[in-house]
Amino acid sequence: MSSLLSAWAWVETVSLVLIGTPIVFVVFCVTAPFDRGRYAAGRLFRLLGVTSVRLNPLWRFRTSGVMIRDPRRPYVAVSNHESYADIFLISHLPWEMKWLSKETMFRIPCFGWMMRMAGDISIKRGERSSTVAAMTAARDRLAKRVSVMIFPEGTRSRNDDLLPFKDGAFRLALETGSPILPIVVAGTRSCMAKGTFKFQRARAEVRVLEPIETAGLTLDHVAELRDKTRALIDEARNALKRELDARR
Repeated sequence: MSSLLSAWAWVETVSLVLIGTPIVFVVFCVTAPFDRGRYAAGRLFRLLGVTSVRLNPLWRFRTSGVMIRDPRRPYVAVSNHESYADIFLISHLPWEMKWLSKETMFRIPCFGWMMRMAGDISIKRGERSSTVAAMTAARDRLAKRVSVMIFPEGTRSRNDDLLPFKDGAFRLALETGSPILPIVVAGTRSCMAKGTFKFQRARAEVRVLEPIETAGLTLDHVAELRDKTRALIDEARNALKRELDARR
């Protein structure tokens, strides 16, 4: 039965991507002249992920925590990273963010095209020129009053340990004067574990923590801001995991 449900989840997900691509394209074309931040196209793309979860009988997702009042105030959002399912889960938050994602994701037919139309940002690991271009693109999105979403671990951990955070997101926040928005995900590791593409039964939750203002800070505070954010996310992640275990 689990294999059948996983197969259905793939069918409905792929179908939504195929159906959604021309719709996102139309919205992109219609709104492009006045929506410089591609907010509408990006939000529609994210809602395809939300719809996919609702049609997936194996996944039960929920959101909690701080809900930001002004969706057009730009934040540098950072989150721990457990699995590909994090993308579906975080998309449930009711505001648009542009994702910093590895360039291989942009090569996926239809899905990658929608990422480009949504204004998401490509980065190639290990290439300094790609990193510089990605940070320039991120500053552009923030200037257009759209938040950016970055996984500061850089990759998914193979175990339950939180990996060290890289400096990039925190340097970006300090350079642009943008607040850091810490986000915590828990439960997605069992949705689709690293090394497999099989959908699995899981309950998961995304929790938004209080923003961390960067006004008055300089680049000398990168390490302090990074470590403070990591500690907050790690503490909240452990608490959220305990809550999910208690609800099972």
